Amino acid sequence: MLSWTKISWLRSLHQKKYRDAESVFLVEGEKGVIEGFQSTLTCQALFATQSFLQSHAHIIADLDVFEASADDLKKAGSFETNQAAIAVFEQYAQPENPKPDTDAAIYLDQVKDPGNLGTIVRLADWYGLKQIFLSPGCVDFYNPKAIASTMGSFAHVVPVKADADWLEANAKTNLIGADMQGVNIHRFIFPEHFILVMGSESHGINDQLAKRLTDKVNIPKFGQAESLNVAMATGIILDNWKRQQTA
Repeated sequence: MLSWTKISWLRSLHQKKYRDAESVFLVEGEKGVIEGFQSTLTCQALFATQSFLQSHAHIIADLDVFEASADDLKKAGSFETNQAAIAVFEQYAQPENPKPDTDAAIYLDQVKDPGNLGTIVRLADWYGLKQIFLSPGCVDFYNPKAIASTMGSFAHVVPVKADADWLEANAKTNLIGADMQGVNIHRFIFPEHFILVMGSESHGINDQLAKRLTDKVNIPKFGQAESLNVAMATGIILDNWKRQQTA
């Protein structure tokens, strides 16, 4: 059984101010924890059931380990059921002069929903992107719901805080954004280097940023759905880009 002190500490890390104060974040569930172990991230502490500890004894030898019951993990975490573990990892270091490290990059403008953020991180990982750039006002990358929604891809995609000054510094790169008046995505020819700008769920790309876009693309509608959420739209655009690359 975990002490109430440990459970309270883990629960406090559900809040951004406490995560940031210690530069750590929580990962829940077997898949996420194992992905974290296999990454370059540093694990500060592991809270796990006896069965998890026995199954993964070969990779936890040097960790600060606390045995916990499934009930402890439920009390400390956000999952309805967790028969495996909760790990506390150190946050990624913010690069001093962040630059896109691949030909394509994603910049999120005030995306608020943790599920959307997590899904976009997962998409970035799927299509081979190693970073995701986040504007001020975006939901925290380390939000437990966002981390869970990445399905382990938090361990492969580095979050980078980026503001308007960052975009200005990278202005030589093409800025592409989704817009109903844009070029049909099925006919658009992607440049060799670009930053894909995706806006908030309710307002899209802010007006000031929209004026700086070099290209606008539109995902054509064939049915009656009112809209696509930002994660779905991001996936469609990335897939069209990748198909052109591999054609």
